[in-house]
Amino acid sequence: MSFSYTSKFSTLLLLSIFLGSTSIVSADFNNEFDITWGDGRGKILNGDLLTLSLDKSSGSGFESRNEYLFGKIDMQLKLVPGNSAGTVTAYYLSSKGSNWDEIDFEFLGNLSGDPYILHTNVFSQGKGNREQQFYLWFDPTADFHTYSILWNPQRIIFSVDGTPIREFKNAESIGVPFPKNQPMRIHSSLWNADDWATRGGLVKTDWTQAPFTASYRNFRADVCVVSSGKSSCGGSASSGGNQAWLSEELDNTKQERLEWVQKNYMIYNYCSDSKRFPQGFPPECKMA
Repeated sequence: MSFSYTSKFSTLLLLSIFLGSTSIVSADFNNEFDITWGDGRGKILNGDLLTLSLDKSSGSGFESRNEYLFGKIDMQLKLVPGNSAGTVTAYYLSSKGSNWDEIDFEFLGNLSGDPYILHTNVFSQGKGNREQQFYLWFDPTADFHTYSILWNPQRIIFSVDGTPIREFKNAESIGVPFPKNQPMRIHSSLWNADDWATRGGLVKTDWTQAPFTASYRNFRADVCVVSSGKSSCGGSASSGGNQAWLSEELDNTKQERLEWVQKNYMIYNYCSDSKRFPQGFPPECKMA
């Protein structure tokens, strides 16, 4: 049996399992998330607003109470305003263990008036190094904007306000592991990374501007919740939900929007970094 056939069979099997039902989650933050660190610097306000803060002593973070195996997840964020150099707001999905899977949004702060850098990455079985970075076409500190992850057995799509910015396709047929077996939690943290984040660490955090605060609202997730090793999509333990995202792909309009973003706002793509990969680009780059 060839690797390609095995991969296709696995994908069909996953789809057959997950064409059960999914759970739509849009409850308040008190029910869905725990502040995991920060000694009071993370706060849930009235259930519908969450804030993380960073000062010279500590940052803060939260994680979802539930684990998910595939989902379409939206969160609105308003990033640290003003001089945010040295700060990183990370918003991501991650599993546990040494061979973890991870899907990353990271927002690298900058000097007042300079654009944030949106850093994305995908880890599968502990291997990452798949960075793409973008500027945004708006000020992410002036208002809330929606950052979305679509994760299904065929692809991962990163979107901003409904506009796709990156697609990572399942390339198991050419030997590239894809995140599909390990349930992941949502995590977010606000922390000091002035040793590398802003211009390679040249610009340090200005602590006179502290505390730095990022805000979150309007969490919504159409997901397969995993509990005690069982997925809500594989049985009746579900509140219903739209299943179309389990096989969703980019239509022509969204493909054009993706290309527009990558042409005009992408500032780094590992699949174009020949100095980094002198022996040839990673195999998934052929599918880009």
